[in-house]
Formats: sequence, C-alpha cells, structure tokens
Amino acid sequence: MNDNNYLHNLRHSAAHLLAQAVLGLFPGTKLTIGPVTEYGFFYDFLPLKNFKEDDLTVIEKRMRELAKKNYKITGGQIPKDQARPMFKDNQFKLELIDGIADETVGVYHQGDFYDLCKGGHVDAIGEIKFFKLTAISGSYWRANRDGIALQRISGVAFETQEAMDAYFKRIEEAELYDHRKLGKQLELFSFHDVSPGVPFFHHKGLIVYHKLIDLMRKLRGSLYQEIKTPFILNESLWHTSGHYDNYRENMFFTSTEDVPFCVKPMNCPGAILHYQERPRSYKELPLRLAEFGFVHRRELSGVLHGLFRVRGFTQDDSHTFCTVDQIGDAVKLVLERVDKIYKKFGFSSIKYFLSTRPEKSMGSGSEVWEKATAVLRNTFEEMGIAYEVDEGGGAFYGPKIDIKILDAMGREWQCGTCQIDFIQPENFKLEYIDADQSRKRPVIMHVAIYGSIERFLGILLEHFKGHLPFWLAPVQVRVLKITDHQADYSRRVADQITAAGLRMELDETGDQISAQIRRAQVDKVPWMIVLGKKEQEQNTVTLRLADGTQEFGLTLEAVLARAADLNKCE
Repeated sequence: MNDNNYLHNLRHSAAHLLAQAVLGLFPGTKLTIGPVTEYGFFYDFLPLKNFKEDDLTVIEKRMRELAKKNYKITGGQIPKDQARPMFKDNQFKLELIDGIADETVGVYHQGDFYDLCKGGHVDAIGEIKFFKLTAISGSYWRANRDGIALQRISGVAFETQEAMDAYFKRIEEAELYDHRKLGKQLELFSFHDVSPGVPFFHHKGLIVYHKLIDLMRKLRGSLYQEIKTPFILNESLWHTSGHYDNYRENMFFTSTEDVPFCVKPMNCPGAILHYQERPRSYKELPLRLAEFGFVHRRELSGVLHGLFRVRGFTQDDSHTFCTVDQIGDAVKLVLERVDKIYKKFGFSSIKYFLSTRPEKSMGSGSEVWEKATAVLRNTFEEMGIAYEVDEGGGAFYGPKIDIKILDAMGREWQCGTCQIDFIQPENFKLEYIDADQSRKRPVIMHVAIYGSIERFLGILLEHFKGHLPFWLAPVQVRVLKITDHQADYSRRVADQITAAGLRMELDETGDQISAQIRRAQVDKVPWMIVLGKKEQEQNTVTLRLADGTQEFGLTLEAVLARAADLNKCE
C-alpha cells in the first residue's frame, strides 16, 4: 500500500464515498474519521439508530449508484473560520479543526457531499469500482474506551477485480485454516468466558509453547541471564516508568490493604529493578537480561481474536543495559538472531521498519531521540539491510525497529521489535561506574523476536495450515497396527520410539487401518509407523508421511536416525 499512492488515494476516496452513501441513507448520522487501512478503509459514525448487518448491502448498493455519477473530487485548504460553519452541527469535526495547528484545514467535495480531510484522492468517484463492505463493529471516539461509542463500517478496495478476487481467496484460505479452529481440532488451546482473552493451553499446546521457548533460549545462549519478575507491582513503579501517564487505559489495576497495584503490561520495570539490585560496573556491560514474562493488557472485548489479540500473553522479552557506544553492536546481534530464527520457520521474506518519535512521547528534548534514531539507521546501513521509515511509530520512550514477516498466504505480520530507550534509565536514575570512576547512565534496549509466544503460535498454525514442522509438532509419531496380531510388536516399537526421545502415540483403538490413518491425518501427525504381518515377520516398519508418501521395509533404527536429524533443526 505504501508503495502505491494511487491505491492509497483510491481507498481514501472510497471512505468518503462510504460516508456520502451513509449520510444519504441515514440523515442525522454524525461523521467522525475515515482512514485508509492495509487492504481498504473504514469510517466511524455516530448514527441516530445503530446500523445492522443487513444495512451493509444497502449502503454498498448506494455507493455503487453514486460511483456511476462520477462526481469530480475537488477541494483543498481553506481558513478555519470558513470550515467551522460548514461543520457547525458536528462536534467531532469541530474538535478536529481545533486540534490542527495550521490556520487552514483541508475540505474536499464530491457532488453535494463534503468532508474534512488533508487530501489524497482520485480524480473522480467513478474510479472506485472494485470494493466491498465487509463488517460493522464498535469503536470509540479517539480510541478512548471511556469516550463516545461509535460504529465502524469497514471495507476493502482494489485497483482491479483480479486483485480483489485474490484478496478474498486468501481470506477464504485463512478461514479454512483459522488458528482458532486448528487449536480446537488439534487440542492445543481453548478460551473460556471466565477469563476472556486469555488462552487455556492444553497438554499438546503447552508442548509447542515450551518448544518455542526452548528454541529462543538456545538462540540466546550464554549471553543472556534469564530472570523472572512478579506480574503484580506497586502502582508507584508505573508512575516512575511513565506507563501510568502514557499507557494506563491499557492496564489492569488492583489493590490490597488499600495499597494500589498494577498488573504488569510490560516486563521492563521488573528488569530495571533487577539492574538496581547493586552498583554496576562498565565491565558488566552490556548486561543482557531475558524473561518470558506473562503480561496483561486491557483490550476491548470486541477486538479479541483468538491468539492474535489477547489480554494475557507471554513476551520473549530481553533487556540489554549498555553504554551508548555499545548500542550499534547490540542491535547487530539482535538483527542477526532475528534473521536466523524466522528463517527456521520458513519465513524468508522479512521487512524492517525504523519507527520514529510519536506525538505522545517522553523526554523534553529531541537530542536523545535523534541520537538513538541515528544509531538504528546507521546499523541498518552498515549491515546492508533495506528498511522503511514509519514516521511517528516509535514507543513513547524511544525509537524502535519493527520487523514484519510474510506468511505462506501472503499476509504480513508484525512480530519482532528492538527499541532503544534513553528515557527509562533517566526515570529510574540508573547508573554504572565507568573506568574513570565517574557515574554514567546506561541505555536500555528492549527486544522481543516472537513478540508474543501466543500470537506467534497462532501465526505458525495458519502459516503451516496446522502441519507444524516435525521438531515442533506436539505428537511427532503415531504407531498404527493393521490387526491385533501386531499388538505386542507395536508396543515394542512404541517403547523404542519413546526411548529415543520422540513424542509418540500408539493407536490402540482396534479400528480399521484406514480409519487410523485418517485420524492421524486429521490430527496432523507428521509421521505414521504402520505395522502389519510383513513388518512383524521382517522386523521392519512402514513409514507413512502426512502427505500420503510411504516407505516400506525400513528398519526402526533408520527411521529413528532420520527423526534425530530432523530434531536437530530445532
């Protein structure tokens, strides 16, 4: 989208077309904002009476009727004093006008409809041909859950019918391999109303969860010290860190004996307290602290989505305390590990973004922000890594690198992040003793590569369509017997497989072999060991893969050796 200004403008114009259609069909509706999204657009409304799902068809039909009129889109900047009377009955638009620093604002017209916006349109609404409205959902003005409740109508728009068809084909495929369905089918995890938005991991799911943690531990090696910090911390800590002022709408609060506490939404303050345990020398830096920290964030119930959007999740966090001169090398180390771990899962397309200072940020001056941003930029260039700039996308305490991966269905996922933080060391008065015995401030580098273990697991399930790699699969091998005459032989084989350290199940149902195979395929078990009369007599096995490929007359030792090689991929 960012590489195609025309497509961006087309989607922006489609949002205006939606607003025009809604106003015509539902007079009295208040317009708020209608930005472009990754594949389309949305518009947030305050209707006199809530929209219903059936209204989408009516609204879309009206949009197509308007598009045929092919009104020219015209407009530009006008003085605020001229704009305010145009929107005198819309408190949202007036608030937007007042919040714009310039003395002029953008207003654009199409037919008898006009809207407040900064521009970026196609020439005429007749160019908007390939679009579809997709959903009605709840939202809030200014994304403030304590503010005015609105309704959001979302849609997609493309330059060609082929592009739109390809998009919906991906959507159909994503629905077919929805990680929520796979999680239930494969008995990995579930959700319950007693704890909305927090997954309950089943035995098999927890195996995968821990394998992901084990892989990250192996990748980090001895460079990192792993710690564990409490997930409920005194509220005063979050005032010091700045999270209370900048993030409290996303936090859970509790109290005991009239003392206020917060359920941690981030792991960094705990790591900082660990650093403060004793005086630190420059010889200890960089000090790398790792934590698989369980955090909670207040997400609206309407946006919860399986493992992709949860309220409780585990971050593969690390916090590197270092000197300013050590930042570049520390970032390089992270980027090398990022490339290695993503490619292990088959994510060969990796995109890097340099996210700069947001409007809501800490620190009075811009010098430290510019310094940190320059370090990240220089590191990219020294390593020859292509990157894009996400203006204003940084954390409230520092600029960052955001990393996106492309899955097998062509979807982008933002997972990894590497954030440079000059602010928290100042907030907590962190120090180290330098070689000349002077006291100096360290820098903190916040890193997560999975981002969230839960979300990354959801991505993997859809990326592999449930067929997790052999080394990661919760059940690697299932032993099937053709008749009960192979019962003793199958148990001996199963015992040897277990002794070799593989995760194994023995199918003892007594069902027809075709039913056993079908069940293993549904359960997406990578390998089936099939045992019949011939295998028993020859002391061999038949290896059947999930795709139906079979190899006959193998020794069990050869199969176990191959499995060991595959497990080395971990």
